[in-house]
Amino acid sequence: MHLRRTIALASGAIALFALTSCGFNYATDREYTPGVGVNNHDTAVDVLSAVVVSAEEGSGIFIASLSNSNTQEPATFEGLESVEAGALTVAEFEPIEIPPGGLVNLADQEEPIEVTGEFTAGDFVQVLVQFGDGTQAEMQIPVVTNCGYYEGMDGPPDAEQCEPEVPAAEH
Repeated sequence: MHLRRTIALASGAIALFALTSCGFNYATDREYTPGVGVNNHDTAVDVLSAVVVSAEEGSGIFIASLSNSNTQEPATFEGLESVEAGALTVAEFEPIEIPPGGLVNLADQEEPIEVTGEFTAGDFVQVLVQFGDGTQAEMQIPVVTNCGYYEGMDGPPDAEQCEPEVPAAEH
């Protein structure tokens, strides 16, 4: 009788353990990078932490890190355009080469990629990031203020825009 009871308890414990385990598709196995910018891994060039930094409504600069996963051939970032007609206009820029297996941070470029359109901080703009091999990454990127981590990237920051809101003390 004791043996049956012990076997039954052990079987129940094993079944309970199996039913309460995490299973497949663990959250820790999925790509996740906490941050303001958005990422795209759909092409040979990963677009990382993409944002539009904006010091004033309707204008800003496109910032992202571009990582070439091809370790044999260089890649080029050749264009940025709005998915929605007229929502975003991009100033002309020279193609930017990304070395084999290398990374280029657009924030470090001598000439920033300027954008204008109907957007303000807090909005998202839908863009196509275009590469020399003909591939493109469609992304919805956030528009962020020229404050904090992004301070000074789109000219001098607006002190009023960058001051943190402090709630009034209650008496």
